[in-house]
Amino acid sequence: MNGAGQRRWQALTLVFGFTFLYAPIAWVVFFSFSGHASGGGPSAPSLYWYRALLDNDELLASASRSLVLALLSSPIATLLGTLAGIALARLERFPGRSLLIALLAVPIFAPEILLGFAFLMLFAGLEAVTGWSHGKGMLTLVIAHATLGASVVASIVFARVWGRDRSLEDAARDLGARPLRVLATITIPLAAPGILSGWLLALTLSFDDVITSSFLAGPENTTLPMAIFSGLRVGLDPQINAVGTLLIASVSAVVIVCFGFTRLTRGARAA
Repeated sequence: MNGAGQRRWQALTLVFGFTFLYAPIAWVVFFSFSGHASGGGPSAPSLYWYRALLDNDELLASASRSLVLALLSSPIATLLGTLAGIALARLERFPGRSLLIALLAVPIFAPEILLGFAFLMLFAGLEAVTGWSHGKGMLTLVIAHATLGASVVASIVFARVWGRDRSLEDAARDLGARPLRVLATITIPLAAPGILSGWLLALTLSFDDVITSSFLAGPENTTLPMAIFSGLRVGLDPQINAVGTLLIASVSAVVIVCFGFTRLTRGARAA
């Protein structure tokens, strides 16, 4: 295959890949503006389903609960995962270090239904042994989501810190800086991109979780993914398209802001 033919094949593959990824998203956005057909006639584009969504108190409460859950669990996951990732990267002679690094992959690759059942059995056992009365609810959801997110953050931070040049840290210690000062002023700033990426991923995974939340939420703590999944089991609700479009718009706005901030930061450094 010559160069021109290879470029055409690559372009075709690229177009097919992006179409496969984004066509369902465009379909959701399109039908969120499909309007409401009265009397079986054709519908015109409108904001009908967005107005209906504003009147759906149950779905709005679920969305608010999911957002609060993600905002509570992701900082805990980031803190624990950052400390664990840095420790595993720097404590190279720690006994069992290789085993702990391997165990970080278990919550990532294990079936989520198994993890949800394990958390349920753990909290049920605590309730039976200690009388702890929070077997299901927001507290158990925060603990479970923070635990799952911590392994993801630890893996990212470990990959960011491990193998990097330690000359700056060694120089700071030679100049008399204590370990905590070295950690706060050198190690963490160098690992900041990995920490930020881990926090965003933990936030996303918590907001998006269905299976683990189904085991631990209880009847009064339904999250947005659980509400959507339950609604789709009885039929297609066009309000879900409106919810999906709002989520897509929110994620796109965050990506654009982060991209613009990165460009400005690089431009300032170059100047």
